[in-house]
Amino acid sequence: MSRLHRLFPFLNWPRPDAALLRSEALAGLTVGLMVIPQGVAYAALAGMPLVTGIYASMLPALVAVLFSASVRLSVGPTALTCLLVSASLTGLAEPGSARWIELAVWLALLSGLLQIVLGFARFGWLLNLVNSPVLMAFTQGAAVLIIGSQLPAMLGFDTGWAALLSPPAWHLATLAYGLGAAAVLIAARRFRPGFPSVLLLVVGAAGLSYWTDFQASGGAVIGDLPEGLPGLFVPGWPGWDTLGQLLVPTLVITLVSFLETASSAKVDSGERGQRWDQNQDLIGQGLAKLASGLVGAFPTSSSFSRSALNLYAGARTGWATVFSVAVVLLTLLLLTRLLAYVPLAVLAAIVVVAVAGLIRPRAFLKLWRLSRVEAVTAALTFAITVLSAPRLYWGVLAGMLMALSHFLYLRLHPRIIEVGLHTDGSLRDRHIWKLPPLNEHTYALRMDAALDFATVNGFELAITQHLAQHPDTRHVMLIAHPINWIDATGVEAFGRLRTQLASQGIALHLVGLKLPVETLLRKAGELPEGELLRLYRTEAEALQPKQGSKA
Repeated sequence: MSRLHRLFPFLNWPRPDAALLRSEALAGLTVGLMVIPQGVAYAALAGMPLVTGIYASMLPALVAVLFSASVRLSVGPTALTCLLVSASLTGLAEPGSARWIELAVWLALLSGLLQIVLGFARFGWLLNLVNSPVLMAFTQGAAVLIIGSQLPAMLGFDTGWAALLSPPAWHLATLAYGLGAAAVLIAARRFRPGFPSVLLLVVGAAGLSYWTDFQASGGAVIGDLPEGLPGLFVPGWPGWDTLGQLLVPTLVITLVSFLETASSAKVDSGERGQRWDQNQDLIGQGLAKLASGLVGAFPTSSSFSRSALNLYAGARTGWATVFSVAVVLLTLLLLTRLLAYVPLAVLAAIVVVAVAGLIRPRAFLKLWRLSRVEAVTAALTFAITVLSAPRLYWGVLAGMLMALSHFLYLRLHPRIIEVGLHTDGSLRDRHIWKLPPLNEHTYALRMDAALDFATVNGFELAITQHLAQHPDTRHVMLIAHPINWIDATGVEAFGRLRTQLASQGIALHLVGLKLPVETLLRKAGELPEGELLRLYRTEAEALQPKQGSKA
């Protein structure tokens, strides 16, 4: 692939024919009809003017598909990213105010620039800093907060949760719209998942609201939306203090939004039988965020549900997204007046039903059966996410810290076992399998880790303790197959061990030493073969009878 094609991935798109354009147009129409009401609903979740949800569904989606490697993802507003925007700006400005909009745009610009830099620097591997349990717990915690923030509007008690204690204060018409919309969406998801039920619900609710004069009875509706294309939005300078307060939210939005992208991109790449180019997707997603900020909207991300719908509808190339953007554009130019009468309770129901599927308590139980440490980490991540609201990003940061601490603990405490000869001829953990030692004067061990600065202490301690407890040991056999890396600290530790064993007349037998490790040890002069140092390529060679007297 030429450099030009790498910089501009859309040059790799297939030349469209009539059949391809028909199928792509159908998929684009399906996703476009879904993203319009979702975009408006998610804009409300982010505390932004509702029309910015439509803005974020057009140019950012087009830019993302042109410059990303994963061309079948639906980019635009997502519930999790919008919640992070709202949580990040709480306390810095009033939702919907000019200051709030400017800060949301700064979040889009900063996170977009960060993703572009990470993509060009080939830093997609940073994605691995968040493991699956932490992301699962954070997502579920965020889902609980999203639902909690939308239920008052959906059930008709905008005055707050205290209204639950006085049901007569509820707005019954709003309650009917909210519960009715939720019921329709749940039924449609179960029986007709590919049907544009969200759009039909919004249109039907708008017609019913207009016919019954819902707004005159005290019901909250979307109201008039600006018509026409968005203009260039250049935010004012927020000040260094405010910019510093946006730093952590920017990092979290960048990380979480790209993890959302990863969940969809891996499915897309798997279906296409191709390797996922995460660095190019970082660039594409970053450019999409920049585009969103420059039209006065908020950070965007890849929607798993809309991307799945895109695949379900038969999308094969990026042309489907082009058609989807065209649908949104026509709606913005011609049909925004139809949205004016849509009850806000319906938008809240759209968010609640979309997010409810993220809550999966059984995931914690499954994780508990697999790894109790990771299950505890996930539970604490969930709790911190919920309790730290509105600064819920502390949940994912705490989860990352706990997961990395556990990883570091495991690295500092490598698995070192004494092996014995199993009846099937293999060398296994002799304490688990209750096997005798290879012979009474041999200590055979295996370390399942690299020999580096993190593991040398445990490695030396295991051998030293065994020699202290078994002074009659004459042979130490190291099964070195799992040791695939050694650093300078490891070389020094190996040299100390070899010298110590030689001074006591104990022979060291190395089995299956990998070439990179052996090369480094030879460069350091630590493999002088002789009576006290023997090398074997395989376990079978080391266990041959002619070596039995020595090992």
